[in-house]
Amino acid sequence: MTTQKKTKLIGAGAICLAAMLWGLDGVVLTPRLYNLNVGFVVFMLHLIPFTLMQVFLYREYRHLKRFTHADWLNLGLAAFFGGALGTLAIVKALFLVNFQQLSVVVLLQKTQPVFAILLAAILLKEKIRPRFILWAIVAIGASYFLTFGFSKPSLQAGANTVQAMIWALVAAASFGSATVLGRKILLKHSFTTATFYRFGITSAIMLVFLILTGNLNQFGNITAANWLMFFIIAFTTGSGAIFLYYFGLNRIRASVATICELCFPASAIFFDYVINKSTLTPVQFSAAAVLVFAIVRISLQKQN
Repeated sequence: MTTQKKTKLIGAGAICLAAMLWGLDGVVLTPRLYNLNVGFVVFMLHLIPFTLMQVFLYREYRHLKRFTHADWLNLGLAAFFGGALGTLAIVKALFLVNFQQLSVVVLLQKTQPVFAILLAAILLKEKIRPRFILWAIVAIGASYFLTFGFSKPSLQAGANTVQAMIWALVAAASFGSATVLGRKILLKHSFTTATFYRFGITSAIMLVFLILTGNLNQFGNITAANWLMFFIIAFTTGSGAIFLYYFGLNRIRASVATICELCFPASAIFFDYVINKSTLTPVQFSAAAVLVFAIVRISLQKQN
């Protein structure tokens, strides 16, 4: 095997591993923090990795004096949408389903390329192709059947499935927005710099949010199991998975990375079945396959 092939294989493996870790996080790890306030969970999921980064990435502070107003705006918006709002929404969705059909929530989050392309068309004036509209409609239709099957959704107050679907789509839209904003940041700064400040700014945003909502007094509610889960997430599915992903992305084409990312929904379904004994119905499996195919088509079209 040539060196180039080995490099590509290592890159693909890194992205697959990162994607599987995200599947593990959404189904197994984060839902185990359900006894804590959602906002507090999001705060800790960013504060702990950012604190650990001080040991290895303290030199990133040298960039502070070179940041322009536009840099701070882009970093702030990326942290707000991708860190604060997006994570709040997906954690809320995971908590709402109460360990049932967690893989559905994770799969719905994969619709984020739809929102990313729409926002890119608005902010970056990128052209939307007719095929995108077609596959976006297919993805939205598949999302409905993935969530409800052939059943009619209950719109009564407190219907957790409907609320979870809405929050999952809010998360997808937020992460999609952060993707577009991230492009602008990475034109001038490294991914390491962007990640360091995104975690730091998100921690600050969530601290203010907790103070305003009166939920900063959650430290006394953290159990030993919660602390263990926080640190597992910090080292694996949090900052660890993100760095793994970009380590791999530097070694393979973006189109190949899109295929490798399919390990994310596949692992979510697997872990949901193994850990929670939850499985999709035949209708949901079919809808999931259609959704994943539509998202791949959208992503490849975007990259081409």
